[in-house]
Amino acid sequence: MNNYPWLEEYLLAKPGAVREYKLEWQWDRFLVAGKQFAAICTPGPEYREHAGRTMVLLKCDPDWALLYRGEFPDVVPGFYSDKRTWNTVYLDGAVPEEVLREMCDGSYALVTAKLTKTVQRELGLIP
Repeated sequence: MNNYPWLEEYLLAKPGAVREYKLEWQWDRFLVAGKQFAAICTPGPEYREHAGRTMVLLKCDPDWALLYRGEFPDVVPGFYSDKRTWNTVYLDGAVPEEVLREMCDGSYALVTAKLTKTVQRELGLIP
């Protein structure tokens, strides 16, 4: 079940965003200039607590990551990623839509901030 049917379209609407299916991970990854800013996956039974729950992984400032996790039970440390700087949001959960959009925007901003100024200009992120 996915309570956020708009999510993939929202991620792909970001300037320069592309989707790539990572076969060995069975993840839909969302990239900008070759850098991942989001991923959607459904872990198998070998990942007990996450098994069968579709999720989105989003990059996050470490302090904000802790705040989101403290406020929303459906936000947990990043699945199969750096648990300090990535959050997992269960898509069958109850995170408010505006909060998930904010988290998506924040992830994209963190990743694009590390791109060269030339690439940022090409994406229309800076004048």
